[in-house]
Amino acid sequence: MSSMKRLVLDILKPNEIENATFARTLADLDGVEGTNVSLLESDKEVQNLKITIEGEAIDETAVADAVENLGGTIHSVDEVVCGERLVEESSTHQD
Repeated sequence: MSSMKRLVLDILKPNEIENATFARTLADLDGVEGTNVSLLESDKEVQNLKITIEGEAIDETAVADAVENLGGTIHSVDEVVCGERLVEESSTHQD
C-alpha cells in the first residue's frame, strides 16, 4: 500500500485547547514532517480549523486518535495525497 503524504482535515475543537497545541501534537506523530493549522471560524465555545499535515508516511488512525484525545472532532477529510510524491490538484473547466 502506498504511503500517505498529505492529509487536510476540517476540525471542530473547544476554545480551551490552543491551536499551537494541535499543531505541535500532530507534528510530533511518527511519519509527520509538518503541520499547518488555520482558523476558519470561531465562536464563544468552539473553533473550526483547517489542518494540513504532510510527511512521508502519515498514519490517519494516529491522527484521528490525537485529534480526539485533544477534544476535537473531524468534520471532514478534505484532501488526501498518497504515493511516491506529492501531486497537486489540477484546475479544470469547472473551476
